[in-house]
Amino acid sequence: MAEIKSHEFEGFLAKSARHYRLFVIYGPDRGLVAERTSALAATTGVDLSDGFALIRLDASDIQSDPGRLIDEMNAFGLFGGEKLIWVRGAANEKQLVDGLSHLAAQPPEGSYLLIEAGDLKKGSALRKVAESERSVACIACYQDDARALNGLIDAELAAANLRITPAARELLLESIGGDRIASRNEIQKLVLYCMKDELIDERHVLDIVGDASAVSIDEVVDAVLSGDPDGFLHAIQKVISSKTAVFLVLQGTMKQVQLLEAMRLEMEEKSQQPAQVLQTLGRGIHFKRKPIIEKALRNWNSSDLGRESSKLNAAVLQSRQNASLEDNLAIQTLLATTLQSARRNRRG
Repeated sequence: MAEIKSHEFEGFLAKSARHYRLFVIYGPDRGLVAERTSALAATTGVDLSDGFALIRLDASDIQSDPGRLIDEMNAFGLFGGEKLIWVRGAANEKQLVDGLSHLAAQPPEGSYLLIEAGDLKKGSALRKVAESERSVACIACYQDDARALNGLIDAELAAANLRITPAARELLLESIGGDRIASRNEIQKLVLYCMKDELIDERHVLDIVGDASAVSIDEVVDAVLSGDPDGFLHAIQKVISSKTAVFLVLQGTMKQVQLLEAMRLEMEEKSQQPAQVLQTLGRGIHFKRKPIIEKALRNWNSSDLGRESSKLNAAVLQSRQNASLEDNLAIQTLLATTLQSARRNRRG
């Protein structure tokens, strides 16, 4: 078994990754999953610009064609050399699990397999196979804690020969997290803004990252979860008027939905009621917001929350890639989630 903990990845990448050909990368931080999968792809030595050497598949491609994975792994490259099969959007599809089990028993010699998955529960089929086979490297990607975020900040600032004040660091830490790619993008944006300065202070962070107060973000998030379109539009307009980066609201909503998903999974696995799970996983939630969270837990299931989290995460990444569309993309995505909540509230 080669189960790589989240904090062990850098050492594994540098020393041991080259000894494996089969990888399963999973976790709730989809940005970190994507980043680590890309890092592993780079270590294979396969030319990622060669369309014959790199084969990209979705899990649905394998689900509709059960023999596709094995065929691709065993096929020779058109011009020789090794191949990389990169599967995205994996969950616990039977065809994929069966294919991985077969390949683990007979590891390929001329191909690599990267399976990029979401948050796999312990004991789920894909994770069970990956963790039980010695030929498979199973890599967990959980949300960055303060130590990891500080390390990310230090690495980006060191590369640019910049320093940051303790107060500015604290403010930056409050504005990032939840998704590795989004966090890195925010830090890089700050670095670009401060290239002519030697020291980053609070003013720089406020100028480029934004100063979204917890109260303003919570007001938007609560309107989204309550299914209140009018309340949402009113709250988001207040955020825009205050010059707060709308991206931070989108990110805050994503974090709340991810927390809801974790709570709902706890409810389903332990047959608990919303009030019970709020006592353990919801201690940081203000008492005035708990009725909204409790109602959301009753009306959503974990699978639907996972899908909604994926949509919000995709919007976060798109907003970072195209800043000119940030506001419109965030508002449309959040409004869609608000309307989804409204429908669930009516059914509930």
